Amino acid sequence: MNTELSMSSPSKPSVDPALRAAALESKAWPFEEARKLLKRIEKRHTRHDYILFETGYGPSGLPHIGTFGEVARTTMIRRAFELISDMPTKLLCFSDDMDGMRKVPDNVPNQALLRENLHRPLTVVPDPFEEYESFGHHNNAMLRRFLDTFGFEYEFASATEYYKSGKFDDILLRACERYQKIMDIMLPTLGEERQATYSCFLPISPISGRVLYVPMKEVNAKDGTVTFEDEDGTDTTLPVTGGNVKLQWKPDFGARWAALGVDFEMYGKDHQTNSPVYDAICRALGGHPPEHYVYELFLDQNGEKISKSKGNGLTIDEWLTYAPTESLSMFMFQKPRTAKRMYFDVIPRAVDEYYQHLAAFQRQELKDQLSNPVWHIHEGNPPKADMPVTFALLLNLAAVANAETRDGLWAFIQRYSPDTTPETHPHLDQLAGFALRYFEDFVRPAKQYRAATAEEATALRDLSDTLAKLPAGATPQDIQSAIYDVGRREPYTKPNKDGTVGVSLAWFNTLYEILLGEQQGPRFGSFVALYGIDETRALIDRALAGDLVKDTA
Repeated sequence: MNTELSMSSPSKPSVDPALRAAALESKAWPFEEARKLLKRIEKRHTRHDYILFETGYGPSGLPHIGTFGEVARTTMIRRAFELISDMPTKLLCFSDDMDGMRKVPDNVPNQALLRENLHRPLTVVPDPFEEYESFGHHNNAMLRRFLDTFGFEYEFASATEYYKSGKFDDILLRACERYQKIMDIMLPTLGEERQATYSCFLPISPISGRVLYVPMKEVNAKDGTVTFEDEDGTDTTLPVTGGNVKLQWKPDFGARWAALGVDFEMYGKDHQTNSPVYDAICRALGGHPPEHYVYELFLDQNGEKISKSKGNGLTIDEWLTYAPTESLSMFMFQKPRTAKRMYFDVIPRAVDEYYQHLAAFQRQELKDQLSNPVWHIHEGNPPKADMPVTFALLLNLAAVANAETRDGLWAFIQRYSPDTTPETHPHLDQLAGFALRYFEDFVRPAKQYRAATAEEATALRDLSDTLAKLPAGATPQDIQSAIYDVGRREPYTKPNKDGTVGVSLAWFNTLYEILLGEQQGPRFGSFVALYGIDETRALIDRALAGDLVKDTA
């Protein structure tokens, strides 16, 4: 049976030669990976009239944010490839939903129901949420919903459907023929005890419906069958085709590449040691391994690997509660080969970095635009940005202004930028809503003001007097300069390389800790301009009177 994908080849618009030339030289990592893939394709033509990108997903638990990252990054490389090549591309998101459920996830209801169905294929296990045909179908639906939220262009594939419909029959029969070759690859990677019971085939018991990890008594290549001891002790023979048998996960990886003719796949560092095994099995089955890209894993707040079964770390829905989708894509773009802690406290920086890059894009030369994350986030067509206020400033404003609504924040924003309205700046209006939510859940509970020392109190009084002398309409830079001038005193001074006297971070840390109740904060001159000079002087008075410390005691 033909295992080629049934997707039609899309037509491609012509590419601007100058844009392609710049892309061929760009040092942005998606272009670097796209060029590696192009070199491979030029040496060995793809099996299709398109380049097939694949991502794999194990639906053993609710989809986590790392899964989104894999699809997002693959899409970034895919779009980069389309710019440097005339070959069409396709993205297949493959769900290993025929796997047996090995343990019950901690973060789902109806635990007892799931325990009763351990080791059965995920698409047979009842849905604990009672919404879909099975637990596998539920998790697949969640994945697709998440991916659709971000507008990814992809085709979804179910292992259950591919095994049962016959799409994998050819490769399974070939695995029968080359069973010993596969075993010769796998057995050296296993311990002695595991070697004694290992088989690359996992039959599904006709008695219990469970996926069985048992040795094969016979592999009959001529008939395309396997014989094994079933759970009742009897010998059972099953055809390897038609969904009666599946492959162990490592052989399944390589077999899928061979069956589908995958050209590119990325995966996390936890797969890196297995990569030679996947490649060898793919070759043993007559295929050509795809180009790989290995990314570092995401860590939770405790520095532990994010796990679907544990449900630790952030979910996509949680991130989108506090920030726009583009900020998550921004986080995924940056340093994919560096392990990154992913918790709620990384969100504000990701938001502001996104808008900073977006604002810079229109001013950049073509070469720099292709290295800008927003080019890759928006597939080469980022929107224009006009964000007069940062997310960090909005959070601090919410903290000191006691603003509980968007209207409350907008009263300050419009005084700072009179021509700015929710109608003219809908993205800023959205950001204000996110800021209020984030402040209430994370900033307010963590605020810890401290009292000023006598020396700090003197400096703060001088700052208040200096602010009072500024002319009406003072710019954020004017205010920042005044703050610097006040800070040029012991113990806040530091020598600059040119011999002038500078100001250490200790001065600004003093302002953040005493006036904002935080260890760090935004550019303080911008904060004062947004909050108001008179309001900031009143805030200083409250701090020196001890009122801020009392409010959080």
